[in-house]
Amino acid sequence: MLWSASGVKGCSIDASDGSIGTVSDLLFDDQAWSLRWIVVSMGLLSGCRVLMPPSAVVSVDSVGRSLAADVTREQVEDSAELDVDAPVSRRHERCRSGHGWKPYRPHGRPDESDPHLRSISEVTGYYVHARDGYIGHIEDFVVDTDAWAVRYLVVDTVNWWPGKQALVSPAAFTEVSWTAKTVDANLTRDQIQGAPEYYPGKLIDRVYEALYHDYYGYPYYWK
Repeated sequence: MLWSASGVKGCSIDASDGSIGTVSDLLFDDQAWSLRWIVVSMGLLSGCRVLMPPSAVVSVDSVGRSLAADVTREQVEDSAELDVDAPVSRRHERCRSGHGWKPYRPHGRPDESDPHLRSISEVTGYYVHARDGYIGHIEDFVVDTDAWAVRYLVVDTVNWWPGKQALVSPAAFTEVSWTAKTVDANLTRDQIQGAPEYYPGKLIDRVYEALYHDYYGYPYYWK
């Protein structure tokens, strides 16, 4: 199912033995565009934020805005608290590994930080540059809750194409700059204007996606 990241954030999370909190953020890899961690706000339970892998989610209820997870409250409570003041890196993945989700470590680099692990909350608002100029800022993300991947970014083009928002596929991005807070897309403004129009709030179905991918010449990710 395709769902906006802003819709996922704030959803309640139900463990096998009760509620554990709400989704406060999502962490993704800006090279693979996969969602690696769900940031769980424990709320009144402990007042802290911890990490849970998307693989723990067994069902998604977009109407009731809830996620059911195949974990216990104790498993989540025992995860190390997220350092919200640290840069987005593999330091965020230092949760305890005794409950079946081990922090990913590339071979030979066990202690190095990862500049490609990003927070959706942080990247929302970044400026987006096409090949021939600025096109707007990131307003939202569209995530696939079956594969837990970022499928599109919603770009608000208010200063260039007033009253419009555009979908940009991660396939178009060539660089994400953490320091400059910018994203570069290998597209022109005319290409983006000529793409199938995106209507905020309207369901993105396979018909629209096929038109979108055919327009840009992208392979279908669902095949």
